Amino acid sequence: MDAVVARRGATTPTVIDVPRPEPGPGEALVRTLRVGVDGTDREVLAGTHGGFPDDEDYLILGHEAVGVVVDPNGTSLTAGDIVVPTVRRLPATGTNDYFERGQADMAPPSMCRERGIDGAHGFMAEYFTSPAETLVEIPESLAPLGFLVEPVSISEKAIEHASASRSAFDWQPESALVLGNGPLGLVTLAMLDGYDRTYCVGRRDRPDPTIDIIERLGATYVDSRETPVESFPTVHEPADFVYEATGHAKHAIETVAALAPGGVGALLGVPESWAFEVDGGDFHKDMVMNNKALVGSVNSSAAHFRAAADRLTGFPTWFTEALVTDVVGVEAAAEAFANDERTIKTAVEFDTL
Repeated sequence: MDAVVARRGATTPTVIDVPRPEPGPGEALVRTLRVGVDGTDREVLAGTHGGFPDDEDYLILGHEAVGVVVDPNGTSLTAGDIVVPTVRRLPATGTNDYFERGQADMAPPSMCRERGIDGAHGFMAEYFTSPAETLVEIPESLAPLGFLVEPVSISEKAIEHASASRSAFDWQPESALVLGNGPLGLVTLAMLDGYDRTYCVGRRDRPDPTIDIIERLGATYVDSRETPVESFPTVHEPADFVYEATGHAKHAIETVAALAPGGVGALLGVPESWAFEVDGGDFHKDMVMNNKALVGSVNSSAAHFRAAADRLTGFPTWFTEALVTDVVGVEAAAEAFANDERTIKTAVEFDTL
């Protein structure tokens, strides 16, 4: 079967022929429909994130997948079910408390593998197998957009954890600031429709499709070249909630400056090492005296996937049509990994219902 892979030493994806997998006990066989591409996939290709399975010279890419069950293999699933797989799996040997508690999304990197990212083959192939408990059923009507469930689930978790950090008092957020106008930032902005005022930071010139989406969602576009994040409160207003999706290391510090008293920032970007000067005293004092909080968030659980599927059904059609700019066949998979301002969200299509 065809699979889109990263090879050791290569920075572009390759389509190769690999054996069709056979489901083991408790696993189902899934025919892949579509697999989304995001910044993490590009980092894996560049060699700056993740890693190959042990003793393998290639990694099957893709962690944002949707497919249809073709062989339930004795599980509770049924042939024809539309499913989305979660990403994390146990290490190659042994188990741990995170997985036994059903909280794989909270495990540190050393205690898990991530399919298509780190240590385990992904879903960008004609078929894949997965344990039944890691396959989240979604409505058939969502099949064309099911690859968006995983990224939406990431924001479901981050928003949940940020809100939980404010649960000790009567937190009534009105303003939100999203750092980053990539697909994850835009999806998150669409999820914040309960806020009175929303803003999104980017570094693009008009005309630009992401700015069009931001403004159609009723948010204000903020060009960080004109208004740096630390200056945001004086130009606009302090934000009750800041969502960072850039991987720009300084934004972790600048998020605190952008927060209103009692506000919370969620950090999701994964930056490379970068040393820079910070006034630690001012940072510390601001956090303490203004009751601010920062939370880090990565990955998501099956519960977040289910919430994401519900959320996805509520997105306006115009939004998903504008967000997904390219769906290509396997033979053109490399095009889906191109990173230019013409595209927003791309996916590789293996089959249709």
